[in-house]
Amino acid sequence: MNALPNALPAGQEDGILLREDHGAVAALTLNRPRQFNALSRAMIAELQRELHAIADDDSVRVVVLAGAGRAFCAGHDLKEMRANAGRDAHEETFDQCSAMMMSLVGLPQPVIARVHGIATAAGCQLVGMCDLAVASLDARFAVSGVNLGLFCSTPGVALSRNVSRKRAMEMLLTGDFISAQTAMEYGLVNRVAAPGELDRVTDELAAAIAAKPRDAVRLGKQLFYRQVEKTMPDAYHDAARVMAGNMMCGDTLEGVDAFIEKRKPNWR
Repeated sequence: MNALPNALPAGQEDGILLREDHGAVAALTLNRPRQFNALSRAMIAELQRELHAIADDDSVRVVVLAGAGRAFCAGHDLKEMRANAGRDAHEETFDQCSAMMMSLVGLPQPVIARVHGIATAAGCQLVGMCDLAVASLDARFAVSGVNLGLFCSTPGVALSRNVSRKRAMEMLLTGDFISAQTAMEYGLVNRVAAPGELDRVTDELAAAIAAKPRDAVRLGKQLFYRQVEKTMPDAYHDAARVMAGNMMCGDTLEGVDAFIEKRKPNWR
């Protein structure tokens, strides 16, 4: 996959969300660099629309989510929110954003966040809702709304499902930034790369996943998020039935036969 844009040439500023497909990988780039890719209502709607389209696109095996300019995402567009100051408008914004975040989890394809610069508030939430994350060494993460008097409640939902409660609460209560290395130690990101290596490391991870059988990845992702909300007996009951169904897939039968016959599988 080609390098994603950190600086966009003239003429590319019109679209607030860019999509570029590289084989089986769809790259989505938040494109409001002057606003540090803040999530406006329009940006959230564009992300939702594109995720719906990708969900039905069998040619896409992996999605990479990135930000243009100097940052990944600085959270919600506070100027827009202040211009629409009623409680109903705020609830609509947060409901719209929450639905989009849940679409990342519901997407059949795994989503990798490619993070550089800052990922703050809802931007940090966006990282937490992606299945995987690769961060540049210069990336920083925070749920900093408390510094403005606005506790990051919705980002806290994603954060608390990625890191321990104590670490999540410390970030939420202090609003302090953490480094990419600390984010990896906390479990918020999977890999950290030097800035010049960010695309290569992200591409390698995406390629490794794209090479796996589509049905197994789809079934596995759906089951993974479903079972973590269940009791252990219910989780095992669900997982056993998913695995039994998975065993009937054509690619799975081919994979098992290839293992027995000591050859490489011939995936569909």
